[in-house]
Amino acid sequence: MNTEIYLDSNATSVVLPAAIAAATDAMRQRYGNPSSTHATGLQAKAMLDEARACAVRLLGVGSGRLMFNSGATEGIQTAVLSALVSLRERRDAGEAIGALLVYGATEHKAVPESLAHWNRLLGLNLTLHKLPVDHDGAHRLNALREVAPQAAMVCTMAANNETGVVSDLAGIAAALEGSKALWLVDCVQALGKLKLDLSSTRIDYAPFSGHKLYAPKGIGMLYVRAGAPFTPLIMGGGQEAGQRSGTENMAGIAALGAVLAALERGDTFRSAAELCGFRARLADSLRAALPGVVFNNPFDKALPTTLNFSVPGLSSRELMDVFDAAEVRVSAGSACSSSKAAPSYVLDAMGLPLWRSAGAIRMSFGPLADETTIAAACERIERCGAALRASCLIPSERSAAPQDGLLQLGVEGACSWMVLDAASRSCIVIDPLPDHVARIESYVRCQNYQVQAIVSTLPNAGRAMLIDALGRHYNRQVEADEYGWPQQAASIALDNGARAAAIALGEQVLACVPCGSGDELRAYLLGTVHGGALPVASVRFAFSARPALQGLRAVSGEQTLLCPTRDEANQFCTIAAPVASIAADAQLDRAALEAFLQAHPDARLVDVREPYEFAATVAPSLAGRAAVSVPLSRLAEHASVWLRAERTPLVFFCRSGNRSMKAAQLLRRLGHQQAYSLNGGLALSNPLLLAA
Repeated sequence: MNTEIYLDSNATSVVLPAAIAAATDAMRQRYGNPSSTHATGLQAKAMLDEARACAVRLLGVGSGRLMFNSGATEGIQTAVLSALVSLRERRDAGEAIGALLVYGATEHKAVPESLAHWNRLLGLNLTLHKLPVDHDGAHRLNALREVAPQAAMVCTMAANNETGVVSDLAGIAAALEGSKALWLVDCVQALGKLKLDLSSTRIDYAPFSGHKLYAPKGIGMLYVRAGAPFTPLIMGGGQEAGQRSGTENMAGIAALGAVLAALERGDTFRSAAELCGFRARLADSLRAALPGVVFNNPFDKALPTTLNFSVPGLSSRELMDVFDAAEVRVSAGSACSSSKAAPSYVLDAMGLPLWRSAGAIRMSFGPLADETTIAAACERIERCGAALRASCLIPSERSAAPQDGLLQLGVEGACSWMVLDAASRSCIVIDPLPDHVARIESYVRCQNYQVQAIVSTLPNAGRAMLIDALGRHYNRQVEADEYGWPQQAASIALDNGARAAAIALGEQVLACVPCGSGDELRAYLLGTVHGGALPVASVRFAFSARPALQGLRAVSGEQTLLCPTRDEANQFCTIAAPVASIAADAQLDRAALEAFLQAHPDARLVDVREPYEFAATVAPSLAGRAAVSVPLSRLAEHASVWLRAERTPLVFFCRSGNRSMKAAQLLRRLGHQQAYSLNGGLALSNPLLLAA
């Protein structure tokens, strides 16, 4: 049973059932080549002509050109090539041309990349000029008027793919009045959402992609105004009236034709008013579930099918993960670039603060959306909010259940650590990084901990920042040295005969030991005291900026996990003598997992996603077995336990298989050779999921 709710339609859409039927018919019945003159070919040509005629009527093509192609990227390439070839010919003939290739600052990357590519290849050497937008994402028309006399080509969008902001095409046309610039308008997001009458405008080129509106991928269209320059991108057999050679994608054209026919009939898709109502309900659910949520697109200036929002204190990765765990598919900005952990250039261009552009989520649906889907989405949004509250990532009126053990926070190869004691509601923070201060403060307040100490292995600015942020949760009256170590700490004996200052935390102690010449660095040992001493065998963790230092080996054991301040290699922790080479059998695919679990009934399934993902999961069991939640941030704590217990097989899994592979590799480096990762994660193993 498919339980996902797909809210990423600006990236791509499901295929309309009528489009699937039309494509199937084109492959099974009307499979002829439309260039053939026999009956089968003529049947295919009739279907091709019918689809084109429908597109011509819907888009108001008039006497202009309308050709089928592979999609908008090809259409943009063709339009830019056509315009720039014409510009070069005019310049070579002695005519003055504009010096600027103008494009909107929020354009899809296909536009500036194409402009730069063909500008270079054709040797035009014109200047690419980015047209600014205002804080609502609208083009600054005054700026366009200023550069219009120098513009050779202008490229804008009908509606933005990240924010849904609709461009003022009439205003742009007015700003270009008197300019000889050729004008390309990316109409990808407009199809089926905005009324278009292209021949009544001065738009020269308009590309479209079928997969943004319920047609398959690989089919699109390009409109070229009558009289606008045109140069074919692909030459060959002369298909599409010589405009785009190559045998036509008849299955794709048939499918797109079915979508266009449904648009023309007006009996399939929701009205703008209905879509606005759906967006309002989603927005209300987001406001209720995610305190402080800010919408980055003005609803009154955007498509009714797009929401773009950010939540204070949450990254786009965290929001993506919790929504994906709840099987609500959204994206971080454009799907073409969301795999890259970078702020949205669209929101940056709008002048929004970094936390909003770096933490933005796009939620988009299509005009085929229905009441059932929107209602279910609102319920899932509330589930995501509850999961984030329980994990102390957003404000909550109630304290969360306290945690025990070790918690690791990492950013760009650096680590902060928290040692937690649930019974006493107290904790110690080690090496707080400035980037982690807000998260640590939120965690402490949410779980109502008292921070006994904030210590560092080497001086850093995060400690002072955290003290300022914690308020009543930290006793500022405690005298401490420059590393944060309390002056009045007790003393315990170590196995090497030395004594060390120590802080008690529940049943454990954190001992401070010098680490390096001149005492310029510190190391800390976490373990259990026996008879007033901290024996090597009881030291579970050692924290140091240099965890491989020989000095630690005298006071820690073979199974002591060395926890670094720096972790560029994403190893989480290590031991004094890690396994040098890891066997290649650490990954299990779906089929292998089922066989493995039958052969190893004692195997433990470990979900290494973060707690909020686990809590938001619709079906948290795998292959009919319950899984234990051990997020990567808690992996060191559990690895210490697993290494000291009887070795049983551990099968790690996550959303995609990346995090689980890191966990399996860590355990194998530490000597646990029965650690495995589910290849592809839950994303590729959904049939294994069973409701808990």
